[in-house]
Amino acid sequence: MSREKEIKERVGERYAELARQAAERGAASCCSPEPSCCGPAEAEIANPISAQIYAPEDLKGVPLEATLASAGCGNPVALAELHPGEVVLDLGSGGGIDVLLSARRVGPTGKAYGLDMVDEMLELARQNQQKAGIENVEFLKGEMEDVPLPDNSVDVIISNCVVNLSPDKDRVFREAYRVLKPGGRLAVSDIVYRGGMPEELRRNLEIWAGCLAGALKEEEYVGKLTTAGFQDIGVEVTRVWKAEDLQGSELAEAVDCLTSEERQALPSFVSAFVRARKPRLSASGCCG
Repeated sequence: MSREKEIKERVGERYAELARQAAERGAASCCSPEPSCCGPAEAEIANPISAQIYAPEDLKGVPLEATLASAGCGNPVALAELHPGEVVLDLGSGGGIDVLLSARRVGPTGKAYGLDMVDEMLELARQNQQKAGIENVEFLKGEMEDVPLPDNSVDVIISNCVVNLSPDKDRVFREAYRVLKPGGRLAVSDIVYRGGMPEELRRNLEIWAGCLAGALKEEEYVGKLTTAGFQDIGVEVTRVWKAEDLQGSELAEAVDCLTSEERQALPSFVSAFVRARKPRLSASGCCG
């Protein structure tokens, strides 16, 4: 099995299990004497990185299962400056929380697409859409390296701690550029790192599936977006992570097995909000 397939297989397994756990925990919570279906407690969110990301008012009307399945590292919807009537694509949409929030912001004249490669996540997301009663949403099966949408069809691309999971980020950025309309925006939350990363840490599939080992250096992120054709690129750090921040998450056991050198590299990882824009067409029909 190639390294790329090995990574995608492990990522798929992890997020399929997360979807199953979210569905089970949501059902159990809603059947309890004191259901919490209207919004999760902080401890119910999938991992510590996702906790405290969404404001309580954002989660009103969002199914509990959508939040339980969240494994994001930021809130791209809040930072993407979405407008009514826009078409939004969420790369790696998971249980659908950011798609549902985006659909609210773009309103009935707009549309929000969610793209995911994991069948269990797609099933959960579609169930969450039905529960939320939001119609201007469509969930697509596919990979972010090969987006099943036409050229120049999307106003905004968002993503929440998913681009780092791809073993071929150059293809991800080329596809994002292709499907964006001229002048369209990329607005993603992701993990980036500063400094060095031990090779053994990068080879660790559990750490990769947990969003760390596949992270790019900040300057690499900017470089790859530039090569894909994007302009007006900006990276804003939103949080610095330490090994102790991962305790209680699915990554805790993998972190415990790291060498001292590898553990020392963990503070180099940060959550960041990355912005970029596809050039607009000039009067002559050229991009600029």
